[in-house]
Amino acid sequence: MLKRYFLNNKKRNFSTASIWIKGGSDMDSTGKKGINKILCSLLTRGCEGFNNFTLSEYIESYGAELNQEIFEDGISISIKSLNEHFSKLFPLLDLIINKPALLEIEFQKVKKSSIDFLKKDKENPFNICFEKWRKIVYSNHPYAFNTNGNANDVSKITYEDVLHEFKNFKSRDMYLISNNFEINGVSIETFEKKALEQKSKHINHYIINENRFDSHNNDSNQTIIMLGNQTCPRSCSEYLPLKVLESYLSYGMSAALFKLFREKNGITYDLGVYYPVRSGNAPFLVYLSVSNKKALFAFELLSTLWKDLLLNPLIDNEILLAKEKLKGSFLLGNQSVDEILLRKIQLISYGISSISEYDLYSKIDEISSLDVLKLTNKYFSKPFLSISGNRDICLEISKRWKQNF
Repeated sequence: MLKRYFLNNKKRNFSTASIWIKGGSDMDSTGKKGINKILCSLLTRGCEGFNNFTLSEYIESYGAELNQEIFEDGISISIKSLNEHFSKLFPLLDLIINKPALLEIEFQKVKKSSIDFLKKDKENPFNICFEKWRKIVYSNHPYAFNTNGNANDVSKITYEDVLHEFKNFKSRDMYLISNNFEINGVSIETFEKKALEQKSKHINHYIINENRFDSHNNDSNQTIIMLGNQTCPRSCSEYLPLKVLESYLSYGMSAALFKLFREKNGITYDLGVYYPVRSGNAPFLVYLSVSNKKALFAFELLSTLWKDLLLNPLIDNEILLAKEKLKGSFLLGNQSVDEILLRKIQLISYGISSISEYDLYSKIDEISSLDVLKLTNKYFSKPFLSISGNRDICLEISKRWKQNF
């Protein structure tokens, strides 16, 4: 059943409607990893009254956009146009969801595209390192797998498999949100008054895995390091303190990672924190890439930083700045209607109310350094490490890893 919501955003000259289907790559069955990505792509390649070309031409004739994306726990399909054309384009979403063409010839194209993408993905050591990290952290949990699947599984997926998956797809909960009242949806404020923040009530998917290290050898001059663990769902009260930690580590040129690795030592190509919104236990990891010559030094710096986070609370100036930067990031995220709609409909599917700006800032202000320290010890005292680089460097980091962690 499709539930509709209307967001009374400031008047714009364009309208966006987004559908969130609950269940994404986490619905892929064993041996068919990647099937929901294929289905997601196939849905937008024709529907009742339109083949792939006529659908594209119709949308482009109004200067509109049709987008689709798959996540671990959901599928997003959206359409965007100027207000005067919205009534002509909005009905396409219903046709795409309920009456897609699902032609076999288009399936073959999408399948080939998926295989080509996965092969290209394997050429990127950063992606390989991340896949290995997810595998040791999540084991056989759905979050351990790439949303695009794997080449071996995708090559075996048949047209009949996708048609069967579509039957499953139609039974999933679906949520639609728009900034245009023509959708005849319920005001989102009505939902948010009823929804309660689910504090600290979540199911842990922790796997008892003694192996907390993995590596990938390559012949490049670059070493990639990823360190972290799974944490909590978006519905948990621990989410905001972890966002404060993310802000402290990675937001802007005042961030701890930037100052340590670039400003003081100038040794990284790329670095940051990956902490996405998830309905289950979200990953939280620090990633960085350095030259082989600086790899061991970089690992020692990261190890020292990690131990400091576990032993010492942030000082007053550090946590105050981290909280202000976090507030700023939320303000920045409210500038785009598309981002607002996707975020709100995702939270609705999780059964969570997005709180007012005032309440959000109040909750952030209440977070203390001890709150953050408590969570770093809860989630990061036994982190997982994945590296990609020269064989000798990987072996040496492995030795130091065993000594330090």
